[in-house]
Order: sequence, then structure tokens, then C-alpha cells
Amino acid sequence: MTSEPARPGAMRYVLFDVDGTLIDAVENQRRVWRTWAKRYGLDADEVHRVALRTRPLETFAQVAPGEDPQECLAALHALEDEDVRSGTYAAFDGASELLTALPPGNWALVTSNYEHRVRGRFARTGLPVPEVLVDAAAVDEGKPSPVPYLRAAARLGADPGACLVVEDAPSGVRSGLSAGMTVWGVNALMAVDGVHRHFGTLREAVPDILAFVSGTRLHELEGSAAGE
Repeated sequence: MTSEPARPGAMRYVLFDVDGTLIDAVENQRRVWRTWAKRYGLDADEVHRVALRTRPLETFAQVAPGEDPQECLAALHALEDEDVRSGTYAAFDGASELLTALPPGNWALVTSNYEHRVRGRFARTGLPVPEVLVDAAAVDEGKPSPVPYLRAAARLGADPGACLVVEDAPSGVRSGLSAGMTVWGVNALMAVDGVHRHFGTLREAVPDILAFVSGTRLHELEGSAAGE
């Protein structure tokens, strides 16, 4: 699936996923799920494997079908909030330089997490927070539905075809593609199916993301196949 190329001279926008794209939170998520699994007497490795591919309520249904899902969710939220306060976080190399260089009204965050946690993590890592932040509470349908990215574009006043989505996960990639946007993948050895371009690290993508927004070298960037 390809997106409609932006018109020359038109405004262009960047919509970022957060965890795994801008913030390295893999070990934090693993630790939170390990603690949660121990509380319910479950195998931590199995719980984490399920959690990587499902949303929390779906995870609970698979690994703890006999438990109250709302109690499970409350316990998970408490652990995640504590991790934001006391855990160790790092921004991926290039994140600060990239976000600082982008025009303030031309980018947004689109996350399956909650705004207060994103703000806490950004405060811990020194990253700037944009005007538009679409979190789990802002939409009825999360990724891979196109709704989160379409909501961000609408709040920016952007046409979906003028938006670049930067993602690391298959569900986020599907979300961006379904929204009719250009999607680039970062921070993975192999390209996620469907991405228009793939970068092994966020750092490698920084010059091209800035070029996309400014419109320079656009003829070289749009419509490129994954992994080129």
C-alpha cells in the first residue's frame, strides 16, 4: 500500500510512535510484566510473549482467564506508573536532535500508552513534548486501527497523504498504512512488512525525516521500497 505523495510546497507532518521508536522501554516493559506475572503466579516469559502481540485486556484473557480483567488492568497500571517514577529510561540516539529540529506544529506523538506516562518519560529523558499527543484514552480503537493516526492528523489540520508515520512495531505500521500515510520503520534488524522505507536505527533516519518535512529531496524519498 502506498500513500498519496504530498504536493510540492505543501506542509508535511511527522507522527511518531513512542515506545520502541523514540524511547527505549523494552526492559522496562519486560520488568513490569514480570512483576505482574509473579503477582498472579504465572510464567513471566510466557506472559511477556503474549503481551508483545496483544493489548492488555487481550493478554489477560489469554494468560489469566479466571481473573477479573479490570483488577488485572489496575494492577498493571499501578506497576507502570511506578516504573515511570523510578525506572531507568533512555531516548534512542538521534531522538532529541530530531524532535528539537522539527517545527513545533508539524509533528505529533501517537501512542498506545497514556499521556501522563509519556510526559513522565519525556521529562526523564529531556525530550520535548509536542502540542498534539494522541494516547490510549483519546481513541476508542487502538493500533492497528487507523483511528489513532487519523486523529493526530486531524488535530494537526493535516491531510493524511501529507503525513509520515515513524514506527517500530507491526501493529503501528498497519495503523499508519490503513490511514493512507507514508510509513517508515526504525530500530529493527528487519523491515516490518509494508513499510515504505526501513532504517536499522532512528539515528539513521534523522536526516531523511527532516528532509521529508522540509520537502528537500522528496523525489528521492517518496515511494521508495522497504529496505532500499
